[in-house]
Amino acid sequence: MLPALVGENLPRLTRAIKLLVGDTRPDAAVVLADELSGITAMVAEKFTNNRTSEGIQKAVNLTVGGVSLGLEKELTLDSDEQALDYLVDNGAEAAFQVGFRLLRELAALPEDTLVGEYDQDPVYAQRRLRDIFFDLCLIDPNQNWDGPARYQQQLKQRQEVQAVVRLANWLRRHNSEGPVTDTDLNAEGVIALAIIFAVEGGGRIVARTGQKEFERFVKAVRKNKPDYEEGWAALVAAVPAQHHPVLLHRIDLYRRTCTVLQHIPGRTAMKTLFAELENYAGSELEADYD
Repeated sequence: MLPALVGENLPRLTRAIKLLVGDTRPDAAVVLADELSGITAMVAEKFTNNRTSEGIQKAVNLTVGGVSLGLEKELTLDSDEQALDYLVDNGAEAAFQVGFRLLRELAALPEDTLVGEYDQDPVYAQRRLRDIFFDLCLIDPNQNWDGPARYQQQLKQRQEVQAVVRLANWLRRHNSEGPVTDTDLNAEGVIALAIIFAVEGGGRIVARTGQKEFERFVKAVRKNKPDYEEGWAALVAAVPAQHHPVLLHRIDLYRRTCTVLQHIPGRTAMKTLFAELENYAGSELEADYD
């Protein structure tokens, strides 16, 4: 069996530079080389080590990745010729700044739905940016590169996480017992509580609770046997439309899989139910019993 053919997909900057051989614009190669040297020196000073050969080589590779990522963002066509035109007309610095801005915006998005005080720390934020820069842009100029595709994948994932965090923050601000202002946030836990408690009806929004309130809730649901769907409809009506995709997805998930809601109508012990609730709400539960 013949080996599968792998298409060449070099970084866009490498592909554009190869076209300089036939380019007739005066000093285009010299100017581009000078600009790339300047970017590499800056990257080495801030991100690698400008005093070692290894640091300089990493800076070169990061520069190629950063410029290439910016070019992929700016190009209107999948064209190496257009990439070279952009570099000549606008400069490699402009392309690098576009690429680095994409990385900075990506690093600012939450990576998961557990958000802590450290996520706002400037030192930690700078470390996240550096890690993403190395992950996506540390490339061999002469090797295939899938940085743009991986960037889009990470962007999609983080935007989905951000949507979950934004819904949880809205629920916290509109908690019926008063806004929840803790720095640490378990976004999935907040949403779980809101969906579980919504089945009681009445339009209350519960983003934080404790064992005493949960016991009251279970007793009320067992006594009144509310229509879960009516409670969820009231919750959806209270939440702004931009949060509906996440909320409706989670409601459908809990409708099918939430053991707390499945076991409330039966004779499951309160202690067991609360232990199951902890699996969903985690740190969003208050310790209100001694």
